[in-house]
Amino acid sequence: MKILFLSQRVPYPPNRGDKITTWRLVDRMRRDHEVQVIAFAHDDGDMDAAKTLNEMGIPTHAVRHDESKKKLLTLPYFLTSKPLTLGVYGSKELQGLVDKHIRGCDLAYAYSSSMGAFLLPHPELPRIMHFGELDSDKWRQYAGRTGFPMSWVYKREWKTLLAFEREVAGSFANNVLCTPLEERIFQEQIPGTPTTVLRNGVDLEFYHPRENAPEPGNIAFTGVMNYYPNVDGCVWFADEILPRVREAVPEARFTIIGSKPSPEIERLGERPEVTVTGFVDDTRDWLRKAAVSVAPLRIARGIQNKVLEALAMGLATVGTTSATQGVDGTPERDYLVRDDATSFADAVIEVLKDEARARELAQAGRRFVEETYDWEVVFRHLDEIIAEATAAPVS
Repeated sequence: MKILFLSQRVPYPPNRGDKITTWRLVDRMRRDHEVQVIAFAHDDGDMDAAKTLNEMGIPTHAVRHDESKKKLLTLPYFLTSKPLTLGVYGSKELQGLVDKHIRGCDLAYAYSSSMGAFLLPHPELPRIMHFGELDSDKWRQYAGRTGFPMSWVYKREWKTLLAFEREVAGSFANNVLCTPLEERIFQEQIPGTPTTVLRNGVDLEFYHPRENAPEPGNIAFTGVMNYYPNVDGCVWFADEILPRVREAVPEARFTIIGSKPSPEIERLGERPEVTVTGFVDDTRDWLRKAAVSVAPLRIARGIQNKVLEALAMGLATVGTTSATQGVDGTPERDYLVRDDATSFADAVIEVLKDEARARELAQAGRRFVEETYDWEVVFRHLDEIIAEATAAPVS
């Protein structure tokens, strides 16, 4: 079968949340099918990655994308009812590539609703819409956490994008969500549309329990650090949680591991008790030093790869409900869940001071991801999704 795969970023290398999932999807599909990729390239690294995919035998067409410039060009959208997202990710060049290369394909697979827009002109082909996260609901959460005027912008984007998601969802053979929670929210907002759940996974050989002892008091967070939910969570942790932890554990320090630190994150790095790494070649080198992993996200949807990776490495993990609700494990057994600063700090202190409890959580967390989030287990359902989509009648 010939499959056309669309994604917001070139799906390689798997070094950030969306690229991890899209690369795994492409890599699994190419076992049994011919896969061709069309994606945006956000920098020279993405262009190089597209060349690598071509060398690997995966035909890949990358369109350069300047997000800052595109955001400025979307200002006229405020005079319309269109979501700004479609302006930021709109592209005549990419649409032309889709129109050209979709000929002869048996299936089109879009990752993220903005990429689904490029398939709307092609109802003749079976299409699968994979919502990496519910973008409209993400903007709803943003609106609730920011002040005017951005709260108005986010609220507008929530409502206009939800209307667009309804249009997309109703015209695709299937709509893939990554957690049962997101499927429930989706069905409440867009009832009657076909949906299925396909979880993310984690590479259990790559992320494995360390052999070394952790550095006492080392608290780790991983993520792309210009992404607002990550920035908000880290600032909240550093300002309101870390001081409470240090009262009980004076040697405690916070290590923020991830590329593209925002100005707010760089300012946190000026504090002696906070380390901001910026881009690192391998996050495992830093996670092996940590005594506990934290996910203090107050805005989140989908499955947090940072949580899965920490659990896979045998790291005791403390997260908020928002950060862990997609993981679907058992709180208090596999990880700790706390939502206010005081109780979050108390949980971190517990893990830092009680080695037996930390070891118990680490072992349970690793066992949980082995049973539930191995990529081979996760993707058994993918073959069924593809077969059902191609068997369904098209308009």
